[in-house]
Amino acid sequence: MTIGFHASHEQVHPSALLAAAQRAEQAGFGAAMCSDHFAPWSERQGHSAFAWAWLGAALQSTGLSFGVVNAPGQRYHPAIIAQAIGTLASMYPGRFWTALGSGEAANEHITGDGWPRKSLRNQRLRECVEIIRALLDGEEVSHDGLVTVDRAKLWTLPEVKPALIGAAVSVETAGWVAEWADGLATIAQPHAKLTQMIDAYRSAGGAGKLVLQVHLSYARTDEEALAVAHDQWRTNVFAPPVCWDLDTPEAFDEAAKHVPPAAMHDSVLISSDTGRQAAWLAELAELGFDDIYLHNVGVDQDLFIDDFGEHVLPQLTGATS
Repeated sequence: MTIGFHASHEQVHPSALLAAAQRAEQAGFGAAMCSDHFAPWSERQGHSAFAWAWLGAALQSTGLSFGVVNAPGQRYHPAIIAQAIGTLASMYPGRFWTALGSGEAANEHITGDGWPRKSLRNQRLRECVEIIRALLDGEEVSHDGLVTVDRAKLWTLPEVKPALIGAAVSVETAGWVAEWADGLATIAQPHAKLTQMIDAYRSAGGAGKLVLQVHLSYARTDEEALAVAHDQWRTNVFAPPVCWDLDTPEAFDEAAKHVPPAAMHDSVLISSDTGRQAAWLAELAELGFDDIYLHNVGVDQDLFIDDFGEHVLPQLTGATS
């Protein structure tokens, strides 16, 4: 099992986030991944840099493997995403993967196109996956459907095929992505639901690695950790379809006005105790995930990286060896 660092572009300036990824490698994190947003979840977060430009710098300045969560089909044309994937995978063989999902209106509405219902978004994603795979195989692609492609061909192809992983937050979607994905990526949820998702993916023929992103809040005191989680992440407590369909940071902030601090414990591991954090993560590891990426929901990453590198990563290595 690999413990990785999650880089949140919504919360941290890209220069500081690059320094954090480098620090994470030095601290012993074995991999990294990042978000790919046009807008943050909240005005308080205050950032949203272009992930694909940042990934080139991150791959060049570290030895870590990197993944990114991407939604092709509206904000991004799938041929452009295939070119981006192919370029990074050509320059850094075996070190780059992409998790593909159907997206959120908060990022996709900028095109001015309508926001499709979920079934159409899934259909569009499936078309995009087939287009991206064909392009990475060196084929010339023309396609007329929910997306249009006219005689596209990639001229720089990676020697090592990068994994196209399916992003899912529901049991139903986990079973569906098994039809096309090289792995499953999800976020921390109740253990019973995660077990159901893994079972749905594997029983539908899903192969490849299981990737989990964990939101946590770590600080010097429990009170500070809770305050940071509430300030930075209370706009992220909403289940689908709310999180899919709200379309601006202002809308998320308005919806989160009445979210109490105590509610943060349902979606964020909040503790100033590295032993407690390690125990929670070990329980998640026991479910069978291959890679677990840790997202400290605060803006300041240094304390989290240093303390987890010294105290948490060794405990997890012992717990999962």
